Amino acid sequence: MEDLSKIESLRALQENFKPLENTNIIHRQRLSPLDKLALFVTEKIGTLGFFFIIFTWTTVWLGWNMLTPNNFRFDPYPAFVLWLFISNLIQIHLMPLIMIGQNIQGKHAQLRAEHDFETDKKAEKEIETILLHLENQQKLILKILEKVSP
Repeated sequence: MEDLSKIESLRALQENFKPLENTNIIHRQRLSPLDKLALFVTEKIGTLGFFFIIFTWTTVWLGWNMLTPNNFRFDPYPAFVLWLFISNLIQIHLMPLIMIGQNIQGKHAQLRAEHDFETDKKAEKEIETILLHLENQQKLILKILEKVSP
């Protein structure tokens, strides 16, 4: 029969593994105000709603300057210089912010992965301990049955 002292107790398991923390809270606490701004921009720009806003703005702008009489146009066809300038400004300013936000989201994903790994290691050890306890109980039950049975 296996020595029961070799099986870790719940207290020993708790001492070997630190308590699990909420990775979302840890991640939020590490964010600077500029990180929060980059995340906000990344989350809002990366939506279908923002795409429709840009699409609508472009359609109205180009439609107005192509279809209205010449004296009402403010960015005449075919050059669309003002539209290109504004579009490029939007892109130039949003691209780095989106990339920063994606890097921050990647760090959060890495933190979650590390947390999941620690959780899995702890769960594996707990399951192993439970199985060892069950094996010992089964051996004890069989021993008792041998003594009770004629």
